Amino acid sequence: MGNGWHEWPLMIFTVLGQCVAGGFIVLTFALLRGRQTDTQRHRIIRTMFGLWVLMGIGFAASMLHLGSPLRALNSLNRIGSSALSNEIAAGSLFFAVGGLGWLLAVFKKLPPPLYRVWLLITAVLGVVFVWMMGRVYDSIDTVPTWFTLWTPLGFFLTMFTGGPLLGYLLLRLAGYQACAMRGLPVVTLLALVASLAVAVMQGIGLGTISSSVAQAGSLVPDYGELMVWRAGLLLVALGIWVLPQRRNSLPGLPVLSLAFVLLLAGELIGRGVFYGLHMTVGVAVAG
Repeated sequence: MGNGWHEWPLMIFTVLGQCVAGGFIVLTFALLRGRQTDTQRHRIIRTMFGLWVLMGIGFAASMLHLGSPLRALNSLNRIGSSALSNEIAAGSLFFAVGGLGWLLAVFKKLPPPLYRVWLLITAVLGVVFVWMMGRVYDSIDTVPTWFTLWTPLGFFLTMFTGGPLLGYLLLRLAGYQACAMRGLPVVTLLALVASLAVAVMQGIGLGTISSSVAQAGSLVPDYGELMVWRAGLLLVALGIWVLPQRRNSLPGLPVLSLAFVLLLAGELIGRGVFYGLHMTVGVAVAG
């Protein structure tokens, strides 16, 4: 039995992709508020580079999961009929539209009307990307541990957990005071509470899933302990983020960076558990 760590390329790809999608939505919301000077707006746009770096790392990691990375384009051969092809297409479109628009915006070649359209379209593409990620797994009826509502819900909760913190970090990097974004930790807190509820419900449900050779609950023997570690890391990350604000000050970049690293560690643990729960009808796949 395993804990999913052998699928680390997919763990990195999915967690980073979901955080980037959420982070872009946060920056879009900040930019569309229209309360920045042109200089402030340009600084925020430049910090979006961090999103595309993380997205690039995610895609690079995903290629390591392929039998032959040089044949990565073959994964697009069945767009419309394959959940995997749809996921890669959605992610590539999000990456391409977001990255190209970002380049035009950085060099001030994007007219204001198109600038707003670009932000909204890219944000929608990010949501579609996360949805398509979930469809890769929750559409496989021969994997009963993934063929549940908890799969897409967990992916979107990662977006709402990591996205606000990543977006806030980039806003602070741009020198934006982010006073109007103080509600972002609340979004992460609510997503964290929902994630813990999902973990408990899923843990209970594992006892009802079995095949001819294995019980789902035995796939990850340390399920409870790992989920406690995940919750602990996420709570510490949230505390580090919120504590300075409770003292009427804004958290600095080192503090926010540490919080985001801890959050990533927590979400990677959760995603490792997810992949460790892989089993097929009649056959259990060890990690």
